[in-house]
Amino acid sequence: MKFRSVFDIIGPVMIGPSSSHTAGAARIGRVARNLFDREPKWAHISFYGSFAKTYKGHGTDVAIIGGLLDFDTFDERIKESLELARKKKMKITFREEEAVPEHPNTAKITVGDDDGELELVGISIGGEKSKSSN
Repeated sequence: MKFRSVFDIIGPVMIGPSSSHTAGAARIGRVARNLFDREPKWAHISFYGSFAKTYKGHGTDVAIIGGLLDFDTFDERIKESLELARKKKMKITFREEEAVPEHPNTAKITVGDDDGELELVGISIGGEKSKSSN
């Protein structure tokens, strides 16, 4: 087996129980925030496949919101991200979707404010790796 980096062997530095459901999800949220280029006032997050079935127990919801708040995968504040977002008056909705995605760890994030919005679909393949398209 060939490895590209030490992180392929030991995994990411992260908060949460799962590299795909928490670390990868935090990266998806952070990519959305970076592409939006500011902190959003609202976020609609749709979970598909495995994400839809396990997002609460695996911390996918708090991880994505942590990413939207610009927290890295190892930031201890991820654990409190839902409460921190509420304090900032960020309106958040989560949806469990029935559609069958190409990859089981798929999330669609739509973020916005009074000046615009952005929609991004991301998949998490584990080890803090994620792919996104907008």
